[in-house]
Amino acid sequence: MRDARNFFVRYFETVQVGDGKAFATGYYEPEIHGCRERRPGCEVPIYGIPSDLIDVDLGLFSDDLKGKKIRGRVEGKNFVPYYDRTAIEEGRLQGRAPVIAYANDPVEIFFLQVQGSGRLRLPDGGVMRIGYAGQNGRDYTGIGKLMRDRGLLGPGQASMQGIMGYLRAHPEEGRAIMRENKSFVFFKELTGAGPLGAMGLPVTGWTSAAVDPKFVPLGAPAFLSMDRTDATGLWVAQDTGGAIKGANRFDTFWGAGDDARAIAGGMSARGTAWLLLPKGVLARLTAAAPATP
Repeated sequence: MRDARNFFVRYFETVQVGDGKAFATGYYEPEIHGCRERRPGCEVPIYGIPSDLIDVDLGLFSDDLKGKKIRGRVEGKNFVPYYDRTAIEEGRLQGRAPVIAYANDPVEIFFLQVQGSGRLRLPDGGVMRIGYAGQNGRDYTGIGKLMRDRGLLGPGQASMQGIMGYLRAHPEEGRAIMRENKSFVFFKELTGAGPLGAMGLPVTGWTSAAVDPKFVPLGAPAFLSMDRTDATGLWVAQDTGGAIKGANRFDTFWGAGDDARAIAGGMSARGTAWLLLPKGVLARLTAAAPATP
């Protein structure tokens, strides 16, 4: 579009959620070394969806629970939480989930799970693209905050690169720390355009962002005015994330490659967010809202 500014001025109005105070992090499409079949040095399994993982829509049981879902598995006559990261890494998925590929490095695959999609650089020089297929239903725990709270990261080490450096330098402790994040992501091989966001459409570097759809509708444009110039600008809500919770919380997508990795890994920006909604939407929402006593 030749005149995007006039388009938005003419057809959209700006609104804020709450006080509009925004916090933005970053994600990217990582590329790590992997292989389609297990071989020495390439032995970390990348799992597809387990056959015994069950999604339950609680809204089917009670109107009070509409919109709420849980994941788990059946054990005897009981519905129980699905295996956590520790149990999965100790082999509980054997016979329950397909292994779609293998990775060289457990730290790299851990962060690929956090990103939700990525590329495997294969031994023959080819590339296998994988994307999010599901999750075990366990709560996400950000290990960066956990490590900062324990004093494990010094000044300037709180970036993704600093966290990965510590985990590799302390492999046994690092494995225990990663296992405190009980959430585990399952993948599928991607063909065609990608990676795909929560809307089922490809996300675009420097343009797409993950949001909490309870506060920001998917597909909505948002303008961020942040304390980092690279995060300031127009973003489109096209994705979600386990760690992206709350109003005015944005996870900006930066694409693939070394530059994207560097920007996303160090992204931590604060400022103000405005949602851009078609003109008239706010008036209709206000008119439909129940009157406060």
